[in-house]
Amino acid sequence: MFRQDYMLQSILVRGEVSNCTYHSSGHIYFTLKDEGGTLKCAMWSSSIRNGGLKFQMKEGDRVIAAGAVDVYEKTGSYQFYAKQIIRDGAGELNEKYEKLKSELEARGMFDEQYKLPIPKYIKRLGVVTAPTGAAVQDICNISLRRDPYLQIILYPAIVQGEGAAPSVVNGIRALCALPAGERPDIIIIGRGGGSIEDLWAFNEEQVAEAVFDCDIPIISAVGHETDTVITDYVADLRAPTPSAAAELAVFEYSAFEETLESYVNALSGAMTYKTERLRGEVRSFERVISHLAPEARIRERRMTALQSEEKLQSLMKSRIDRSRGRLDVLTAGLDGLSPLKRLKGGFGYVTGEDGRAVVTVNSVNAGDELTIRLADGSIKTRAGEITNDSVQATESDAKGTDG
Repeated sequence: MFRQDYMLQSILVRGEVSNCTYHSSGHIYFTLKDEGGTLKCAMWSSSIRNGGLKFQMKEGDRVIAAGAVDVYEKTGSYQFYAKQIIRDGAGELNEKYEKLKSELEARGMFDEQYKLPIPKYIKRLGVVTAPTGAAVQDICNISLRRDPYLQIILYPAIVQGEGAAPSVVNGIRALCALPAGERPDIIIIGRGGGSIEDLWAFNEEQVAEAVFDCDIPIISAVGHETDTVITDYVADLRAPTPSAAAELAVFEYSAFEETLESYVNALSGAMTYKTERLRGEVRSFERVISHLAPEARIRERRMTALQSEEKLQSLMKSRIDRSRGRLDVLTAGLDGLSPLKRLKGGFGYVTGEDGRAVVTVNSVNAGDELTIRLADGSIKTRAGEITNDSVQATESDAKGTDG
């Protein structure tokens, strides 16, 4: 009967979710209730895959379910089979959300090429959120626990209700307009969890454009992990919660100190090792240079020259001594043959009128003028009687033979 009734094949049911069970097969079994009664419901995994449920449904959620009523043959009871489920009162907002999301995606505002890198080490953190509440407390507590020296710049914004979107935009632009030395290195925008109406400021186009235009990296941390808003897609990084955003944005200072100390120790060890090695090389080079340096070579050549000079002087002295000995011998020999020495012994040197030496009496006639040279002068004389001793000796020899 239910299947034949067209009206029962396409109905809407509003109620509060209870007894919500996610089966391992992917199906969801739950109950919708209101002040007047309860209705057992189911949603097949195929309907979920086709986009029938776009949020994590849980106990206490108020929803509107579209589907059909049929009899569950096993128990004979009727049951509602949901094909689509939306949050109660959020249908129009969901439609608006999907439309804006498609438009911004078409404009390229979700493209990875426009996302700024998140710096690893920061000095200043900008926060745009409500000045009171769990979100700001979580961000501040976790950030300062990780880095006690961090400077947090809070822009107290309205994050829910009328004026929330302009307030968030003003917060982003105010932080971006700070002087270079005061600007934050990262900005966290966000708030705690809530309904789609509560989070709607972060689904506004003006907020998305302010996030996209900001030249400081922005982390979007809106609601709980299951909540997704437009700024999550536009921001440079999405964090599932404000607490997670603080952990993603702020480095852990103690770990940084330990890492830095390990780097210092490693660098010091490497420097010591390299210094000692270079000192050894310097000493080795000094030894080589001491042999190759011009000063050393000059000293070596100078010593060689001095030694050569001494050797040369010794050789010259030896040679001179030997030559002087020979000269003395020759001098003595010549001295024995010297005419002057003979003249001193009583001999004389006789020359004729023509100045030629008289070596035989046969070249002199009686009356010839002769010059007799002695050791201390000369004598002019004339030849008187001339006797030829060689002729007399011959005659004497002849007489002896005859006798």
